[in-house]
Amino acid sequence: MSDPMQRAFEQAEAAARRGEVPVGAVVVTAEGQVLAEAGNQTEELTDPTAHAEMLAIRAATRLRNSPRLPDCDLYVTLEPCAMCAAAISFARLRRVIFAAYDPKGGGIEHGPRFFAQPTCHHAPEVIGGIEESRAGDLLKRFFAARRG
Repeated sequence: MSDPMQRAFEQAEAAARRGEVPVGAVVVTAEGQVLAEAGNQTEELTDPTAHAEMLAIRAATRLRNSPRLPDCDLYVTLEPCAMCAAAISFARLRRVIFAAYDPKGGGIEHGPRFFAQPTCHHAPEVIGGIEESRAGDLLKRFFAARRG
């Protein structure tokens, strides 16, 4: 099995080639088995909830036939937004490992800091900044090309 963060980056790069914001996510079991992986598809599916994290979590829960993934970790190339943080909490994921911090749209270390709220029922372990510069460069190149 390849490194889960590398797989997340492959999904992010594929999303960029499709004209989507380059974010990729991978759900793996504690043993390292990949259950699901996805890149953003909000434009392609005309669905504002089609973030990479949401798509990967949905696919993994379908595969498991369970709404919860307590023995699984989520690798994602960008700090999840508040919507994705809520889904991570509801899915009871064990750990979230992300690459770039997102001061504008992040919901874990920035913005609402979802897992720190008293209304949050489950807060996973969070590890941020893994390959942060690589993720930041990918996003900067994508948006620079869009501005033309």
